[in-house]
Amino acid sequence: MFKLKSVLLIVFSFLIPFITFAQETAEKVELTFDDKVDAIFKPIADWLGGKIFYPVPLGGDYSVPFVIIILILGALFFTIYFKFANFTLIGTAIKVVKGDYDEFDHHEADVAEGDPTPGGDVFETIAVEGAEGEVTHFQALTAALSATVGLGNIAGVAVAIAVGGPGATFWMILAGLLGMASKFVECTLGVKYREVTEDGTVHGGPMYYLSRGLKERGMAGFGKVLAIFFAIMCIGGSFGGGNMFQANQAAAQLIGRFGIESGAAGFWFGVIMAIIVGVVIIGGIKRIGSVTEKVVPFMAVIFVGAALIIIGMNFSVIPEAFGLIFNGAFNADAALGGVIGVLIVGFQRAAFSNEAGVGSAAIAHSAVKTKYAASEGIVALLEPFIDTVVICTMTALVIVITNLKQGLFEYGDVVNKEVLLNATNERMGGVDLTSLAFDSAIPGFSWVLTIAVVLFAISTMLSWSYYGLQAWKYLFGRGKVADIVYKLLFLGFVILGSSIALGSVIDFSDAMIFAMVLPNVIGLILLSPKVREELRIYKAKIKEFKAAKS
Repeated sequence: MFKLKSVLLIVFSFLIPFITFAQETAEKVELTFDDKVDAIFKPIADWLGGKIFYPVPLGGDYSVPFVIIILILGALFFTIYFKFANFTLIGTAIKVVKGDYDEFDHHEADVAEGDPTPGGDVFETIAVEGAEGEVTHFQALTAALSATVGLGNIAGVAVAIAVGGPGATFWMILAGLLGMASKFVECTLGVKYREVTEDGTVHGGPMYYLSRGLKERGMAGFGKVLAIFFAIMCIGGSFGGGNMFQANQAAAQLIGRFGIESGAAGFWFGVIMAIIVGVVIIGGIKRIGSVTEKVVPFMAVIFVGAALIIIGMNFSVIPEAFGLIFNGAFNADAALGGVIGVLIVGFQRAAFSNEAGVGSAAIAHSAVKTKYAASEGIVALLEPFIDTVVICTMTALVIVITNLKQGLFEYGDVVNKEVLLNATNERMGGVDLTSLAFDSAIPGFSWVLTIAVVLFAISTMLSWSYYGLQAWKYLFGRGKVADIVYKLLFLGFVILGSSIALGSVIDFSDAMIFAMVLPNVIGLILLSPKVREELRIYKAKIKEFKAAKS
């Protein structure tokens, strides 16, 4: 492990050139605080983003970011290697979440005579039944979903359709289905190679299966390097994309609703958000799990419910909408980038939404109460299905249907990848387009959507705080001081994110999150045989359990 002082010295030394650059620039031109922050992050963001999102040419005018190619090829490999487990194990996954197999997994002690804590706790499970973990399968699922279900489903889908047309929806769905296999592999490994301390606290994620798993295969040094690189990127991503971006967008949506300019209002909004997040994250993964298991399903039901109402109200238009989706997927015109362009947009947006292959979800799933690693991998494959195949598709259908009937915007008529033009050529963000689509069918629903954005942002921050903390502990140790330092920093970034325009900070944090893909996918491929063995063991146990019940 690194010494804390040594790591802080390295980080500080690394930032000195950029701080100096910002100061020199500020001397020439009087910059705002936002500009100074951007000046620090822009050189790093440009360099890191240029490497991670390096455009690989596909011929003609088409190119695809390097990281997306890795994600797609990895998902295809896992789908084939595990004999389409992303489809064949869906039924099993639902049964595991429901608790159908808890009797042989981890709940025997809950019904033991004289059990003082019905429902179980971590000490009881270790002492009585040999199971390790802190949260249930359902809590682990919702904790991980809370990090992926959010602005990507509300705003990202709108951007994808506006840029690539309705056909992007088809490729988003396909990417979500393939991503299920990646989630299965990484979350199985997260449980298999986790470390559990004497008090029952779980430490897991790619840092551990990269270092411990590859050590078993005689690649200890290589695994350690990958693990350290992953941890550093995860910490950066937790402060940026998993925190500041979420706080910033939530503040912009809520404050904008009241027509108030940001600044002081953003600061106080950030303080309130930091208090809410702080109360939860001080309690650790069990507190996070207990909150997300209530918030995430509630938000998803409201959002999907409203989408289904709108789709039902426009039942006669559904065939035409699906016709546009399928036709656009295979016959997109040049204005939308052609078929290859639409495919790339769909796969990119799905990858950015469900994070399959990034490795982040494995950190949350590693804390589950189970004796069988594959059981949680099977549960995890539901995430891309819920996030992309269900929720993203619902959003897409609402936008396509309402645009069919009311002509809200022209497909492909965009300023850039994040800013759209409405029917009167006014600039609007992805959230604005989704709000407009929902409002046109259910007047006033944009207020509900605003609240959903805030709740999605909070739930995402909760999960990413846990991801970053686990990576932080891997690098700096598991002492209380290190724990408190990270949480205070995280809460400080909540306030900062709510108060300023982020600019290059977002480019930087996005690049860090997707830089996690490279070490993670390499490790997943090398450790796939271990996952196959864990799946064989769990399937045999299920078969034995069913035979005993019959």
